[in-house]
Amino acid sequence: MDFRNAWHRDGDEEVCCIACGETVARSDAREYDKHGDRWNRDDKSFEYLCKPCYREYCHFDRTGLEDRLEAAGAGTVSRDTFLRRYHNIAAEAEQTRTDGR
Repeated sequence: MDFRNAWHRDGDEEVCCIACGETVARSDAREYDKHGDRWNRDDKSFEYLCKPCYREYCHFDRTGLEDRLEAAGAGTVSRDTFLRRYHNIAAEAEQTRTDGR
């Protein structure tokens, strides 16, 4: 095995953009790590965004986002149920934020 560019070993691989669903060459995509720690690569798999979607997505702090998505049932309940739950969780968080001023 050639270790000179071991971290590029999947350079010709195609990946699917999690935002738009397009299949693009790995070299035309950006890694997305839902935990926000893309530099720690031990035993990790990444999702990908195509470059146009990467430029468009929000780069604001995501602290607590994954917890809220999981609490709302992302990927495990119907879209309507997820949206209702997420809306309630977001409203509670906003109420807590404004009450704490």
